[in-house]
Amino acid sequence: MILEPILPRVLSVRRIPAAHAALLESYGADLSRHTSLGLVTCDQDDATYVALDEATKHSPVDVIYARSFYAGSDHASGRLSGEILGVIAGSDPEEVDEGLNALLRCLEHDACFYSADEKGEIAVFPHVISSLGHYLSKEAGLEVGDSMAYLVAPPMEFSIGVDAALKAAEVEAKKIFPPPTETNYAAAYLAGEQCACEAAAEAFAEAVVEVGRRPLTR
Repeated sequence: MILEPILPRVLSVRRIPAAHAALLESYGADLSRHTSLGLVTCDQDDATYVALDEATKHSPVDVIYARSFYAGSDHASGRLSGEILGVIAGSDPEEVDEGLNALLRCLEHDACFYSADEKGEIAVFPHVISSLGHYLSKEAGLEVGDSMAYLVAPPMEFSIGVDAALKAAEVEAKKIFPPPTETNYAAAYLAGEQCACEAAAEAFAEAVVEVGRRPLTR
């Protein structure tokens, strides 16, 4: 099975070296140690969540805000809005720059959705994180350095796919986000050894592709 990657598009990335306290507080920053912000918007929310986690592995920054936008990037509020706003915070601009650089590398070379059908009408995210950073480990209730399969698909495809993933490998469902999420997809965090997470992600992707091929088969 070969899936065609759908590369994420970073729509905006900016840094605020000395953010105003009111803005810092509004995004949940810790004023005792956060002074600088890095902000990014992108047309793929789940790829950006992975990239935000990657930022925490390369710099002592915190992800203080990350939210998907309702109905996805096709219904964005503006040209630069995309599907998500992510905000990282650090004690100085250099830390934020390091975090943003790691985030952008991840979006360019690692995390992305894939087309699961010939027409490109079904997108799937069967991503495996071999070693979690501080952000997603906390979100998933796991330890830093644990492996995790991050699985996303549209509602029907997801339901069939996550069932297949859980049956295919020794993995544990840490969180399942049933539809509809903000973008009308569904998602799951599955934990286990890296090889088990990879097997689960592969089974998930295969099931999503199969649903697309035969949607009316019972």
